[in-house]
This record gives sequence, C-alpha cells and structure tokens, in this order.
Amino acid sequence: MTQPQPLFRTLLLIDTERYSDRDDVQQGYFRRMLFGIVDRVLLSAGADQSLRRREDRGDAVMELIDPAVPLTDLLRALLKDAPAELRAVNRLAASSAQIRLRAVLATGFVHIDEFDGWVGTDLNNACRLLDGDPLRAALRERPDDYALCVSESVHAGIVAHDHLGIPKDEFHPITVPTKNGPMAAWLHGPLPTAPSTPKQTPTNNPQPPTPAGLDFRGTNHGLVANHVQGDITFGTPGERR
Repeated sequence: MTQPQPLFRTLLLIDTERYSDRDDVQQGYFRRMLFGIVDRVLLSAGADQSLRRREDRGDAVMELIDPAVPLTDLLRALLKDAPAELRAVNRLAASSAQIRLRAVLATGFVHIDEFDGWVGTDLNNACRLLDGDPLRAALRERPDDYALCVSESVHAGIVAHDHLGIPKDEFHPITVPTKNGPMAAWLHGPLPTAPSTPKQTPTNNPQPPTPAGLDFRGTNHGLVANHVQGDITFGTPGERR
C-alpha cells in the first residue's frame, strides 16, 4: 500500500455559530449562505475551484488551498471581503436567520488518503483553534457577526510584517487550552473579556490537613487541575476531533 505524501497547504476553516439550535429549514439556509460567502471570498483572493479542495462538515467548511495563492491576498480577503459579504447576507435576513461565523487561517502539511480523508497534526491544531474558547468568546462578545484567528505560522510569516491591508496592531496573542497543552495563536480584533474569578466564601468547617507523607494526585470525574479533560469537537457528532 502506498503511503500518502504530505502536501503543504493553506488551511481555512469556517464554522457557523449555534447551528444545531436551528431547525432543518434554517440549517439548509445557513449552509447555502455559508458556501456562497466562502466561494465569493476565496474567488476575490484568486483561489478558484482549481486551486482549492473543500471538505463539507455540515455546519462548517474546511478548505485546502494551493500555496500558489498568496497568503497576503487570502488574509486581506478574510479581513475585508468576508465581513462585507456577511453583512450583505444578514442585512436582508430575518433576526432568526442571522448567520455568525468563526474563521481560522493556518498553514501546514496534510495527507490525503485513498478514502479522500484528510490527516495531519497541523489540520488537527487548526480545528482546535476553531473550537477553542477564545475564538468562541470573541464572537459572542462582538456586535458584528465575525471573528478571525490566525495560527502562529501565519502571524510570523505575514501579519508581523505589517503588509498593506493587514495591520499587525489589530492582532492580539491568545492562548488556546487543548488536551495536548496550551496552543498560541493570534486573534483579530479586541480580546474577549477575561472571566471573573468567583470570591471564595469562608467556611466554618475547614477540611482537615492532609496527613504527613500523603500526596494526592488523582482525578475526580474527568477534572484535573480545575479543567475538564477530553477531545475537542466541532460540527456535528462523528466529525473531526
């Protein structure tokens, strides 16, 4: 059996917010709007159908884009054209049909196997950024309907150099918790508000001190050091983790 060769590609992932809360008719509408927005934005960046490959994830799309398409053109389109396309769609939609999008732009190597499946650590990491709490929180807190995050590689290679139409001062570092440890990335626009720490209420029945020589290092129902361990998901059940 021939082992698939890794291909270097630009990775674009776009997901819709609260898709599963909608009924079947609304979900069908959301998919049509999502695909139309993505197609128009990528075409404006010079990425026609011959230069990209799409995987349909129901409420999301993943695009493998040929490196012949300049990252600067893609990022400009995501910063300018994507929000404009989204505003145009939502302007004519009822309040119940407003579509809100999270997007991640990354680069890396991907294997495409004989089943047309996509495999690669770089792709997995991009999925984790898309489903991470910082990007979700940013979209929830913004009055507009769009939030964009870029990987460290895109920031180092493109954003940090302040190219025309890609203002580096508008990107802010974030840390995304994952099951494999924290992952660094860059969020476009204001950072989400940090969650407040609840005040500790003094108790009249403090726990007795741990006996000398004992050192507890177990887990409690999936909780370790105040966070939940487990795989990430995005989209519907059965999709990439």
